[in-house]
Amino acid sequence: MDDASRDTQDAIPETADAIRGTVAGTAPVPLSVLDLVTVGSGSTATRSLETSVALARLAERRGYHRHWVAEHHSMPGVASSSPAVILAHLAAHTERIRLGSGGVMLPNHAPLVIAEQFGTLEALAPGRVDLGLGRAPGTDGATAAALRRTDRLNEGADDFPQQLAELTRFLDDDFPDGHPYSRIHAVPGPVQGPTGRPPVWLLGSSGFSARLAGVLGLPFAFAHHFSAQNTIPALDLYRESFRPSAVLDAPYALIGVAALASDEEREARRQVLSGALSMVRLRTGRPGLVPTPEEAEAYQYSPTEQEFVNTWLSNIVHGTPDAVREGLNDLQKRTGADELMITANAHGGEARLRSYELIADAYGLPGA
Repeated sequence: MDDASRDTQDAIPETADAIRGTVAGTAPVPLSVLDLVTVGSGSTATRSLETSVALARLAERRGYHRHWVAEHHSMPGVASSSPAVILAHLAAHTERIRLGSGGVMLPNHAPLVIAEQFGTLEALAPGRVDLGLGRAPGTDGATAAALRRTDRLNEGADDFPQQLAELTRFLDDDFPDGHPYSRIHAVPGPVQGPTGRPPVWLLGSSGFSARLAGVLGLPFAFAHHFSAQNTIPALDLYRESFRPSAVLDAPYALIGVAALASDEEREARRQVLSGALSMVRLRTGRPGLVPTPEEAEAYQYSPTEQEFVNTWLSNIVHGTPDAVREGLNDLQKRTGADELMITANAHGGEARLRSYELIADAYGLPGA
């Protein structure tokens, strides 16, 4: 372990109770929500953000453990470029559910800024905030350059452990004497609030963050919803690398899962096809609003596009509520995940909200 990694591990306070959730109903592990704030064709970012509020309230009422928002940039169909702003809004409309970033892309920001933003969120919603961190830009190279400006263009994934160590020092307000930042304080900070500061999670879609999270004894969230082939290898690496810390005495792994339930199987298929076409366009340099189910059904897919769609849909748990419950349970057994974070990528907010409600019903979660 290098000095930066050691500093990161030593500086993090005990947060295990904030990480592990309560299993409700018949769910084998806690269920949570990953919100991409998707914008469908014919809709607006305003309506999508209204849906996010409705979703957070639904998740809180039905016993989902946490609601995370992901950082993306320069994607017309994803209105979540500013997680901290959205989370502040969600905090004002909820009372109990944990809120967090899934995640903030650390290379895009100065660590001090993130510490200030999430210290503010912790002050607004004490004891309810998670800080999930990713090492990818969450966008294309040109947009990443625009985010980082000329003095930070050479920083990236390889600098992630050092950036993480710096961020952790700001969060805990404990730079050692003589450090250039020892007289700089992220305000609000731990001394301004009763609950200290938010627990840090590492996010990833490959092995780098899995191993780092294990070495540091941090909770780990894996993006199964777009990197399914790497899920089990990454989780194995995380568990093999894990060292007990002040945060956790055993590994805790969450996986993001694409899932959509509908009253009828055919309707579920129509809805997830919209998300698949949206991904086809994104992967071929044509990002846009999420198409309608009708547009997705009428689209003429090339053989290469059809192959991509088939693979993409095979990793989405979709169908009737009972089928989705069985699919999620099977995935949890295969991966050993400690928590399932569900994302529903559909054209309209109504279909997304209905899906989370149906999944809650299928598991017998409270608040029906």
